[in-house]
Amino acid sequence: MTTTPTTAATPTTPTTPTPDVTVTVIVYNDAERLPRAVASLLRQTHPAIEIIISDDHSTDATPSVARKLEASDPRIRYLRLPENSGGCSAPRNRALEIARAPYLMFLDSDDELPENAVELLLAAHREREIDFAMGTVERIRVDTGHRSTWMAHLVDERRTVDGIEAEPGLLFEHLATSKMYTRDFLDRHSLRFPEGIHYEDQLFSAQAYCLAKSFTVIPQPVYRWYIAPYEAQDAASISNQRHKLANVRDRIHVQKLIDDFLAESGHESLREDKDYKFLKHDFRMYAGDLPYRDEEWLTGFAQIVTPYLETLSPGAYALLPRAERVLLQLVREGRLSEAQLAARGLGHSVAPREATADDSGCLYWGPLLPASDWARRELDVTDLGLDSRPFPSAQFRHEITSVTPGRGMTVDLTIRTYDPGLRLPVGPQRASVVVAPGKRRLMVPFRLDPVRPGVFEGRVRVNLAAARLPVQGFDGVRHPLLRLGQQGLANTGVLLAPLAFPTLRATRPGALRHEVTVEPEGKAAGRLQIRWRPVGITARVVGPVARKVAGPRVRRAARLVRSALR
Repeated sequence: MTTTPTTAATPTTPTTPTPDVTVTVIVYNDAERLPRAVASLLRQTHPAIEIIISDDHSTDATPSVARKLEASDPRIRYLRLPENSGGCSAPRNRALEIARAPYLMFLDSDDELPENAVELLLAAHREREIDFAMGTVERIRVDTGHRSTWMAHLVDERRTVDGIEAEPGLLFEHLATSKMYTRDFLDRHSLRFPEGIHYEDQLFSAQAYCLAKSFTVIPQPVYRWYIAPYEAQDAASISNQRHKLANVRDRIHVQKLIDDFLAESGHESLREDKDYKFLKHDFRMYAGDLPYRDEEWLTGFAQIVTPYLETLSPGAYALLPRAERVLLQLVREGRLSEAQLAARGLGHSVAPREATADDSGCLYWGPLLPASDWARRELDVTDLGLDSRPFPSAQFRHEITSVTPGRGMTVDLTIRTYDPGLRLPVGPQRASVVVAPGKRRLMVPFRLDPVRPGVFEGRVRVNLAAARLPVQGFDGVRHPLLRLGQQGLANTGVLLAPLAFPTLRATRPGALRHEVTVEPEGKAAGRLQIRWRPVGITARVVGPVARKVAGPRVRRAARLVRSALR
């Protein structure tokens, strides 16, 4: 239901000419970042824009900041909702009611637009008649500054798509903020953001894709999306609140609404593509967190998602990698502790701890033979070649069972290797822990002794002071690997660690002083994580010299500094 703003919330009447594009900036309690978002709009190379700051009844300094921005430029209008809606939809919809331009865009207050975003998207509209234009989204990690492209493979080529059926894979790009819509298109279909739910972008975008006769994709960046993966849980964005079961329910609820829309609008042919998108993207977002959830959360998660998983297209499952199909089936069967083990291997070619063969020789994940035809299809790991792949690419599972600090910069590890395909010969195995903070690897050999068929265990002491660092020092993180040797061949795999153990910290002595930290990875696979940080003269002198001098000069300058310190 539409809520009309009160008189106090009504924006001032604009005096500028009719703009070409209206950009709505939605904000709630974000006074600090709002000016950055608006500044990115004021820098647009196409200046004929209207900027509506739509405030979802903020309780911090946002209103005063917004009013100052409004007073600073006649293109800016401030709209304050009379009460908080709890989501993104209402602020966007209220702004749509007063927007004056024939083209519309949306921006979140914690993000930015590249300065030519409006120009690029508007040019696509003026090139030919389309319902919306979309471009590339640049993701920026606020903790590291790392930049990547969201769904890069979908937006790497300029083209006009005549209906989503021509490219159903674009359903993966469900952001409403990466697009410029014609006002006529939205009004003609009464297309507005669904209020009272989260993940509204997914439903809105699915509807827009299905209703559009044509839309243009451009490969240039049109949106900067700032990602804060380690933001405090209470302050995290909706997509980063995966620790809440309510978040899971919201996501499933939106999927059901999309399914209903596809059926009602005659787009059921897209159902398999949409289901695949849910399994590959939405469910996958929770999968990496499963090892870190307690039993109560896991039980609640399975109760929410399993009924919906039962409704999805078998063809969508068949498109997934085997490891993801195994995980999904373990969740559906309520084998949640095994699901946690499976989740740690996603994306890392990690084998199960054990596999069970039937009379025909097929191998299945875990200690049990599947009870149904469907389960046999999903848990069949025969195609992983656990017992047949060439040794260098064979899959094993290496787990650190204990991490103990030693003297100086040494750490003692107890390692257990699982060989479910029984690839390794009976008897002790030659192994090494490998870590490379520089070009030269530190390889620490040790022996894995048989515990029972398919299981080996050994202990190794790793002296991190022996790791050869670059002459300019090293500031970064490495995850050690485990290497097995057999008949002159080598197999290198991920080394999983306990999900929690006390952090170990020591200072590397010598000319290149570093603080070295050994800690759990704390996410995804849960590997052993070693972090080097230059300290003292290394941080004050060697590092700055290295950054100023390029190529071979780095090595010469760093050597001079090191020799002076001896």
